[in-house]
Amino acid sequence: MKFDDLDLCDELLDALYDMHFDECTPIQEMSIPAALDGNDLIAVAQTGTGKTAAYLIPVIDRLMSMGAPEDSVNCIIMAPTRELAQQIDRQLQGFAYFMPLSSVAIYGGTDGVTFAQQQRGLKMGTDIVIATPGRLIAHMQMGNVDLSKVSYFILDEADRMLDMGFYDDIMQIVNKLPRQRQTLMFSATMPPKIKQFAKAILNNPVEIKTAVSKPADGIDQSAIICNDDQKLEALKHLFSNYHSKRVIVFAASKLKVKELTRELRRGHWRVDEMHSDLDQQRRDDVMLEFRAGHTDILITTDIVARGIDIDDISMVVNFDVPREAEDYVHRVGRTARAGTDGKAVTLVGPRDRRAFSAIESFLKSKIRREWPFGEHSEEPVEKPKKNNRQRYKRQSSNKKSKTNKPRQNRKPTSPDTNHHVND
Repeated sequence: MKFDDLDLCDELLDALYDMHFDECTPIQEMSIPAALDGNDLIAVAQTGTGKTAAYLIPVIDRLMSMGAPEDSVNCIIMAPTRELAQQIDRQLQGFAYFMPLSSVAIYGGTDGVTFAQQQRGLKMGTDIVIATPGRLIAHMQMGNVDLSKVSYFILDEADRMLDMGFYDDIMQIVNKLPRQRQTLMFSATMPPKIKQFAKAILNNPVEIKTAVSKPADGIDQSAIICNDDQKLEALKHLFSNYHSKRVIVFAASKLKVKELTRELRRGHWRVDEMHSDLDQQRRDDVMLEFRAGHTDILITTDIVARGIDIDDISMVVNFDVPREAEDYVHRVGRTARAGTDGKAVTLVGPRDRRAFSAIESFLKSKIRREWPFGEHSEEPVEKPKKNNRQRYKRQSSNKKSKTNKPRQNRKPTSPDTNHHVND
């Protein structure tokens, strides 16, 4: 379906044309008509499928065609991270370019001047507020925002927000909204907690679910089998022999991100780090440098795994195997976007085998194995641990057969045997 086939206002169609939006993605084709009809909506689709446009386009059109109270907050869009809030705001500016819609992005980590600007925008009233839960709660507690006239409430990456512990904050916001509103919920997954959440805040919603989350066909997936102490050398080998530009490396913790960044800088790669210890200005600078190509390799936690629009990623590396199979899909979904090709490599150590097997079971396919430094490297073998309990049993059994005494008459275990038990 083309956007021209949708019943959208001319100004919005002009903006879509200028932004080279022509064909609807599947989630857009299913969601936009349902939202234009005024239905509540719960939509499930993986990252990179055009979810942001799937809710912005119908809400912008309804605000323009049906009108909205002036000097009031008319739409609230909730996002789990400041980076996603910023991205939504940028896309909104493009879609609403030819329309007199006002918007403000509300998120933490900003200085006093930015906070004052947010405060002023909320008090004066704005058509669309894009906010992270914690910062919107802060403004509500200070009396900076009136939510009594909100007509549209949107939750983006709802599953991620629940994972981050925002349930109570969101429900506090929901309780301040009018009962008569349109609520749109978008999520990458549909676990039971999301179904329960949707039941609490949605009214007879239309349910939309695209195909089961799988990595795009253009992603060349592989796994490097190595020991944990080989991972850094395997990573350097990848950069030397495959891609060293437009690369994202995911690590399990911010400590690991910092360590990898230091090590790679010593090797003179143009690398930067992204994690929650950075203040907002630094995070903005890191993303700007990476988008502009001044940084070749971005080492990050899962903070940018979902919802961040970075084009032309040539390779994604899972330095640490994600513990949830769906997180693997979100990570590797950073590459091979919009019909392009890309490479996704996962470094699998002995302790990662179970999680990696779960990923393959979820994908219902085997991921190609590679060895760290060439075809003839041997797969690492985890050394079996000594089973002292079995040794104790064997010794006890031998002792019993020699003495041939009933169990209740046996002497206390010798100090030597106790030593084995406590090893």
